[in-house]
Amino acid sequence: MRVLVVEDERRLASIIKRGLIEEGYAVDAVYDGEEAQYMAETTTYDIIILDIMLPKKDGIAVCRDLRAKKINTPILMLTARDSVEDRVKGLDSGADDYVIKPFAF
Repeated sequence: MRVLVVEDERRLASIIKRGLIEEGYAVDAVYDGEEAQYMAETTTYDIIILDIMLPKKDGIAVCRDLRAKKINTPILMLTARDSVEDRVKGLDSGADDYVIKPFAF
């Protein structure tokens, strides 16, 4: 299974990547929204773990653009934004699930 981790906090991205690799997943990590969009459009992933607050292009815009381009890879939003309004916005953008940081790996 191939996973794309999109997280601008490099330390957290590294922790997530390492944990997924230990579980047997193939993992790519990117650190901004533009790079995330490029990778999702050019590489086949089984899931995308996507932060919302990203440099260059936020995760909501990335998710909407991927869905508009008919990229149906499951997207898990992993973010510190925890209000109901934020959750609704994330899911309405096309995300399949929404997880709040901090989380138990």
